[in-house]
Amino acid sequence: MDVHFQRHDGPSAKGIADELISVYARVYDKPPYVGDPFFSVDMFRDRLVAAFGSEGFETVTAWQDGQIVGYVHGATLPADKPWWLSLGDQRPEKLRKLADDRQVFWLRELMVLPECQSRGLGRQIHDTVIAGRAESATTLTCIIGNQPAHDAYLRWGYSIMGQIKHAPESPVYDAMFLPSN
Repeated sequence: MDVHFQRHDGPSAKGIADELISVYARVYDKPPYVGDPFFSVDMFRDRLVAAFGSEGFETVTAWQDGQIVGYVHGATLPADKPWWLSLGDQRPEKLRKLADDRQVFWLRELMVLPECQSRGLGRQIHDTVIAGRAESATTLTCIIGNQPAHDAYLRWGYSIMGQIKHAPESPVYDAMFLPSN
């Protein structure tokens, strides 16, 4: 698979938003996501556009034959983010201090087109974004029941801190962290 990666800050990512949303629409067009308003394309568009202005926002896109086949996006974790605070003492003390110092990267989304999955591309995209970040640790949330992603994150060295909900209408997620970049 001949793939190249490209980094985008918020303004640059805004210029390819339609392509990012198109990838999302294809990846999430399957049960249990299809038909769930929380995973609708419109809801994702709103979350993505709002994320562009976040401190430290970045996306890394994987391109093949002139199209995006996968990407990751995230930002510096705000220490006052409700899902983060909801974990309370489940968060390791060192990680809490790093978040207070704006030293935690929040990996918000990682997705690969269905036809490109199971080839290691998700790991490559993940490692590319992490290698370019200044933060000392990474955190993410993974839907409980998304076993392929959950198992991959554990293989990649993530640990589970606890369970959260991003919103009343969202599913339950495992909050996970990777100790150091």
